[in-house]
Amino acid sequence: MRPQSPPPNFKPPKPSVSYIIDCVYQNTYVWLRNGREFWFYPTRVEMGEVSGYRWNGAYWSFYGFDEGLIDAVACYPTPTLY
Repeated sequence: MRPQSPPPNFKPPKPSVSYIIDCVYQNTYVWLRNGREFWFYPTRVEMGEVSGYRWNGAYWSFYGFDEGLIDAVACYPTPTLY
C-alpha cells in the first residue's frame, strides 16, 4: 500500500549497522553504494530484491532495486496518537 503522506523533511544520521528487513512499511532513508540517497517506503523484501515506493520530491512512485546496492538504511515509524 502506497504511503498517504510525505516522508519526514529531514535527513537522518547514517547508522553504522542497519537492515532493510527491519524497515518494511516504515519511512526509510536509503544510502546506496553508488552515493545516491533517498526516502523509500519498502513493502517487500526478498532475496536480492527490494520493492516499495520512492519519494521523488512531490509524490511516491513504485520502485524496485537490488538489495545488494544498499549501503545503509535508517527507518522511522510514523508517529501515532496512542
